[in-house]
Amino acid sequence: MRQLTGLYQLGTWNRLVLCLLVLGLFEIGGQSLCGSEKPDPANPDSAPATLPKTTPQPEKPAEKTSDKTVEQLAESVRQSVVVISVSGRDGKQQGIGAGFVISPAGLIATNAHVIGEGRPISIQFHDGKQFPVTEVHATQRMADLAILRIDRKGLVALELGDATALKQGQAVVAMGNPHGLKHSIVSGVVSGTREIDGRSMIQLAMPIEPGNSGGPLLDMQGRVQGIITMKSLVTNNLGFAVLVNALKPLLDKPNPVAMERWLTIGTLDPKEWTQLFGSRWRQRSGHIFVDGLGQGFGGRSLCLSEQPIPEIPFECQVQVKLGDEAGAAGLVFHSDGADRHYGFYASGGKLRLSCFEGPDVFSWRVMQEKPSPAYRKNDWNLLKVRIEKDRMLCSVNDQQVFESSDTQLARGKVGLAKFRETTAEFKGFQVGKELPRLTPDPTQVEIVEKLIAEIPTTGSFAPKLLDELTPHAPTSLSVLRQRAKKLEQQAQQLRKLADMVHQKRVRAELVKHLQGKEEEIDLFRAALLVAWIDNDDLDIAATQQQLERMARQLIESVPKDATADARRDLLNKFLFVDHGFHGSRGDYYNKSNSYVNEVLDDREGLPITLSVVYLELARRIGLDVVGIGMPTHFVVEQRPPASPRQFIDVFEGGKALSRVEAADLVKKNTDLPLQDQQLEPVTKKMIVSRILENLLSLARNSEDSHSMLNYLETLVELDPTVARHRWLRAVFRFELSFLDEAMIDVDWLLQTAPEGVDFNRVKELGQFIEKRRREQAQP
Repeated sequence: MRQLTGLYQLGTWNRLVLCLLVLGLFEIGGQSLCGSEKPDPANPDSAPATLPKTTPQPEKPAEKTSDKTVEQLAESVRQSVVVISVSGRDGKQQGIGAGFVISPAGLIATNAHVIGEGRPISIQFHDGKQFPVTEVHATQRMADLAILRIDRKGLVALELGDATALKQGQAVVAMGNPHGLKHSIVSGVVSGTREIDGRSMIQLAMPIEPGNSGGPLLDMQGRVQGIITMKSLVTNNLGFAVLVNALKPLLDKPNPVAMERWLTIGTLDPKEWTQLFGSRWRQRSGHIFVDGLGQGFGGRSLCLSEQPIPEIPFECQVQVKLGDEAGAAGLVFHSDGADRHYGFYASGGKLRLSCFEGPDVFSWRVMQEKPSPAYRKNDWNLLKVRIEKDRMLCSVNDQQVFESSDTQLARGKVGLAKFRETTAEFKGFQVGKELPRLTPDPTQVEIVEKLIAEIPTTGSFAPKLLDELTPHAPTSLSVLRQRAKKLEQQAQQLRKLADMVHQKRVRAELVKHLQGKEEEIDLFRAALLVAWIDNDDLDIAATQQQLERMARQLIESVPKDATADARRDLLNKFLFVDHGFHGSRGDYYNKSNSYVNEVLDDREGLPITLSVVYLELARRIGLDVVGIGMPTHFVVEQRPPASPRQFIDVFEGGKALSRVEAADLVKKNTDLPLQDQQLEPVTKKMIVSRILENLLSLARNSEDSHSMLNYLETLVELDPTVARHRWLRAVFRFELSFLDEAMIDVDWLLQTAPEGVDFNRVKELGQFIEKRRREQAQP
């Protein structure tokens, strides 16, 4: 079954080297290091960001006269597109987005993330008139949609279209307020539809920026086809929109909340908490959440508890989980209710104890900072401070990190803090004389571990076991969950190890298979081995038999005395007419198009994978056909005796190409002239490498580091002398923490000194590797 390849994970990569690589800044010999050919709109084999230029465009609607120009659209919808402003606690604008009128009775559509929760919302029209939102008429968080109501009638509503009828390549425009530039418009095209986090989204080839969110995506007749919702973090000219069809059920069955009730959603009780320096603090299910840049120095924001502080000695603690380990959040204590306080918090994966004596950098000092083996990245961590008469003790997950006798600040309030643009979640905040430990009592842990030593792997549990565990419930729950987490991690590692063993086995077989004489290499089997890398349940023998059955049918249809041209025509008819093999267009960037077994099943593929099938069938009927690796478009060549060269475009149903037509195709796709050496036949090993390059490009586009490394390992096994592959493999080995292996490639590049290598960057990567090694060696 064909599946949609992974798109753009909207989290950023956590290594600067990798980010630079994706941006194409790391080059060797003038080539982008992300592939053998730079991404090009006409490059079918390198998985470009748009459809190939050779792809026919969808037919235009019959009512072409109803299309408007971008200028006409902007003028006609301007009065229906609005600016949505969300106010902070101080009444100042905290966020801005876009929306549009969907009912003359005062209904405005936008994204749910634009309005957030529990904040005043206002609507501004193009004429400058502003209206407060009186009701949140409907929300659907999963679809990121919201409908707002204002007290104004007679509005001009935009017509809602049917996004399921959108065509790939169809022209669209988006209106919004990018970076606060109100009522801006941008044009682009529909790239396709994608499934992201369980939602069907419209993928757009156009620049989307903050402030566009919630604005309408319009076709050239002015109908709303989608609601702009997010941009890609990979490239500027890529965005996404929610299908407008998802908005219609909210109109039919709204869930209205009056504004006075809306403003209370998620707010903290001011009798329990005092918020300082902005940001957005809110509560849900007993947890406290914070996001947004604080207004204090370094993006600082505080949420101080109004609980009475016990006499010394006392303790305060909270469990915290950061949205991104590059952020900083944790506890504050001895606060004067303003700028002066101590802070004990996680910061950039380390623990830090700081003293803040004022509002700026000159009044801030980091007292102590270091990593702790007890700190769990991307997980909950218990931060605790114990205040004694002449010292303060700071611990994480019951392991002491710092001890300080600093007395610069006197007694004061305790609470929570966040810095920079951190998002964080807190739970279990407590203040008391002596607070419970996170770690269970060792005696009880021993009892529970004995009880669960031989638990069954299937079936139900004996009632006696439940009876024995329940009296030790807190410890039992902790031990059981920790054991389950460890087993899950071990299972994940075992699956990863199994995948690596499988992949190494396949690579060894592929290398061995391609070491034979050129005429003895089974190209179809070699391509199947490439597909087997990602699909370990692939039955290679059965798929080879499937091709053999096709070959027998073809052979039976070819007269023994048929000429070479007649054999070619019969092959074309057999593949493209009788069996319907065709170039993939609507689902072009699916990895299935690079798996020759699925090409055989679906009868759809890329130029190179279709050519593999064509070459193998041609060989079986005695037709002299070779592969030609033209830039951006793979073709084959029939070499009849004593006849002019005949190129065949398998992607276009076996279309014949002359030398001039081939040159025109390359010129159209690359804007470069076709060189004679580019028309030389390629080896079967080169064909396999090009298929792997295609998969590498797809993995790069979906930011799949593991798959990229897997394909690079295979490419290097096939040819260890390609510097670009060695460099890329070093980068991704480093990214995935295979440090010793990454250094092997760095050393190879420095020792062999291939032409075109930027040795400063290679040395820089070596320094990164050594730094990571030192960090991992720290206790």
